[in-house]
Amino acid sequence: MAHSGVGPAGKRKEIYKYIAPWPLYSMNWSVRPDKRFRLALGSFVEEYNNKVQIVSLDEDNSEFTAKSTFDHPYPTTKIMWIPDSKGVFPDLLATSGDYLRVWRAGEPDTRLECVLNNNKNSDFCAPLTSFDWNEVDPNLVGTSSIDTTCTIWGLETGQILGRVNLVSGHVKTQLIAHDKEVYDIAFSRAGGGRDMFASVGADGSVRMFDLRHLEHSTIIYEDPTHTPLLRLAWNKQDPNYLATIAMDACEVIILDVRVPCTPVARLNNHRACVNGIAWAPHSSCHICTAGDDHQALIWDIQQMPRAIEDPILAYTAAEGEVNQIQWGATQPDWIAICYNKSLEILRV
Repeated sequence: MAHSGVGPAGKRKEIYKYIAPWPLYSMNWSVRPDKRFRLALGSFVEEYNNKVQIVSLDEDNSEFTAKSTFDHPYPTTKIMWIPDSKGVFPDLLATSGDYLRVWRAGEPDTRLECVLNNNKNSDFCAPLTSFDWNEVDPNLVGTSSIDTTCTIWGLETGQILGRVNLVSGHVKTQLIAHDKEVYDIAFSRAGGGRDMFASVGADGSVRMFDLRHLEHSTIIYEDPTHTPLLRLAWNKQDPNYLATIAMDACEVIILDVRVPCTPVARLNNHRACVNGIAWAPHSSCHICTAGDDHQALIWDIQQMPRAIEDPILAYTAAEGEVNQIQWGATQPDWIAICYNKSLEILRV
């Protein structure tokens, strides 16, 4: 993967760093074409009061600056910008925690558009572990919860009428997805990209669902020791492949939905547990992984099913365990990582 766009003097920065006021956990690249180096960051403070901050890189002076900071109850389990690569929808981002919240980004004021709560009848709230925003139909969002369910929400984004909230949402469907807590959910690009999604959870299984046939699900993989599976990520170019990580595991498991229950590859160079996985936006054979060994690794999995011995690129964040990794959808040359209070973007 060549280093692109080097200037005449051969001097382009390969790393930009931002230090937040608090430890970071969730992070996501903005997708809009007019906001190139913009990310949203979520604090991880073990109390009710947490923050979300929108930062962007000033390409003239090579510095990240905070454009908007707002309060969030509890740490965000995930942050995601609306997958709107053409910039036709309102400038929205969503967060999960106790509930799913949709926000309208602004500088400096980001405004809460709506809170989506599935338990209208009770004070009880089952925290959300994750969510995914459908790329083909940005009016669909799926959430996963510790109450064993996944919920698919329909969003309505209206036109601007005064100061009326533009976004509202309703439950399209809620289903019991696993026997225990559900830890992650992700829409697949297969079959049109709208109706298929998968989830992972504390029962150690990867299950696949189709919104058109919710009466049954397909078990793609079950961990032999029923170790909880914490994350899953679909390959962005080839919908047959997905990656998952088990709790406290030093390896990433690559699955092929055409060959259920047998991993096609195991990526196991990390020397401590893996925390994050992100597929390349523009290539079917590259994936990056990050872990408690302070490392971010990029792998070329082209030779599957032959064993993948070593990553093609390794980056060590000297100061901390890397708890988050994201590959910019509109910035395929850049990977973002978080550790401690730091965000770094790395040219790959």
